[in-house]
Amino acid sequence: MKKLIIIFLVVVTAIGCEEKKEEKVRYTQNSDEINTLKTLIRDYEKSDWDAFGKHYADTAKIYHNSDTPKSFEEITEGHKASLAALSTYEFDDEDDEFEMVLTDDDNTWVNYWGSWKGTLSEGNKEILVPVHLTARFVDGKIVEEHAYWDGSIMMKAMQEMDTSRVAKDSVATSQ
Repeated sequence: MKKLIIIFLVVVTAIGCEEKKEEKVRYTQNSDEINTLKTLIRDYEKSDWDAFGKHYADTAKIYHNSDTPKSFEEITEGHKASLAALSTYEFDDEDDEFEMVLTDDDNTWVNYWGSWKGTLSEGNKEILVPVHLTARFVDGKIVEEHAYWDGSIMMKAMQEMDTSRVAKDSVATSQ
């Protein structure tokens, strides 16, 4: 009887070890979702708005410097308008950071910290803006995105450009 109990315990222990649940990765800096966000950024840098849009779910809620969600179409039009005065723009890849976290509610979020830089077409002034982006993924698509940056940096550069243009025009008309 003792042998039977010992054999039973050994078998149960062996089965228990084999059926160990696979633990989900709660934090990583290397995932398919991170690669998707990197591709999204590259598509933005190329102004490839069709490819850019394929990373979002149809019902994605996008919050850019706002607590009110906008559609992909509204965000894209905003990007196009704000980029119109630039000769170049890109994200600085040197010091950027990506991470993916799985929350206690099983939500997958990817966070990005980096710097966006652009050059004004008029005057060639370079602008550097720190950016934080966080996106929630479901089935490989972004369903919610929050992006934060200091828009006053670009506004100030544009105002300086306008002031310089007005000063030049004033000098030209007074001669």
